[in-house]
Amino acid sequence: MNYILFDGDVRKSLLPFTYTKPVADIRVGILTIREKWEMHLGLTTTTITEEYLEEKYPMVELDENILINASFCPTETLVEKVKNLSKNEAIFKGEDVIAFFTSDSQEEVNFEEYTPIEFDEEIIQIKNTWDIFSLNDKAIQQDFDLITEGRASQPIPEGTRFLNKENIFIEEGAEITFATLNATDGPIYIGKDAMIMEGSVVRGPFAMCEHAVLKMGSKIYGATTLGPYCKVGGEVNNSVLFGYSSKGHEGYLGNSVLGEWCNLGADTNNSNLKNNYAEVKLWDYETGRFAKTGLQFCGLMMGDHSKCGINTMFNTGTVIGVSVNIFGSGFPRNFIPSFSWGGASGFTEYKTDKVFEVANIVMKRKDIIFDEVEQRILENVFEVTKQYRNY
Repeated sequence: MNYILFDGDVRKSLLPFTYTKPVADIRVGILTIREKWEMHLGLTTTTITEEYLEEKYPMVELDENILINASFCPTETLVEKVKNLSKNEAIFKGEDVIAFFTSDSQEEVNFEEYTPIEFDEEIIQIKNTWDIFSLNDKAIQQDFDLITEGRASQPIPEGTRFLNKENIFIEEGAEITFATLNATDGPIYIGKDAMIMEGSVVRGPFAMCEHAVLKMGSKIYGATTLGPYCKVGGEVNNSVLFGYSSKGHEGYLGNSVLGEWCNLGADTNNSNLKNNYAEVKLWDYETGRFAKTGLQFCGLMMGDHSKCGINTMFNTGTVIGVSVNIFGSGFPRNFIPSFSWGGASGFTEYKTDKVFEVANIVMKRKDIIFDEVEQRILENVFEVTKQYRNY
């Protein structure tokens, strides 16, 4: 069977992260949503996404296909139902379609012609940017169970203090030196060739993917994920870093999501709670205004390739687009459009030639090529986000 993950209506509510990737490639828990589905299915998947992303994320369509809404994370029960779908059957969660079996073109789908199957079990769905950190504890536990089933952890190194050993899993090549691991409230997963330096204190649920690094004296609270090659120091609480991003020094990051290739300068801090304890509002790209989140704690949302200088301060509920460079004293505004350059004193447009120059240098340090495909994606993001750059 051919499985295709599609973005669906939630793509707009997951901006700025979905400017540069399909919904399926959002990381929540240990794995991306695509990686979760592929592990469960035992097969690779392709994607229906925005036209300008298709060159990097192409769709393969056969005579018969099962399409899966990428905002839903798989469970064993759901995967079994998906595998057992027959032609013109569709699985629903309330009014949302989870998956359907079709032999028709995907340009138009009339679900009135499908036999509905209701899925009434609890399931993780990523519908808003804040769901990524809010649901990260459940996602880490699900991924931990999936990845570690039937496998043995590497031994916990001598000198490491730990609680609830059976809830700690260490992959081959990981290094841990004189750290404290407390897995009482959730699992701790240390990926292949990851490193935890001396004096770090970690509370689960926590996941660090391959080659991620915790620097000396780091303080990590639960429901936090460090994607591949992330480097983190200071204090972090309930945050997700997708991959290749750095918060290498002291400073606080809480209830936040960082995309790929981001960098927070030394002593960068974000607020995750308003002084009056009021509900946090976040910028809504679809309506062009700030919208309620229903959350009291909500910090920073930073799109791919964005960076800030030392001593940067972010207000509660700040949204930063793709390829933004922030510097200077004071609090910058709490919505910063993509391709902006500046800080609290004002912004100008960050020209694409300079963006490409920096991206090429940064990615080359990880032996990844900033090629013409990546360049064209950013060029498209530059064009579609022009409407917000009214400084």
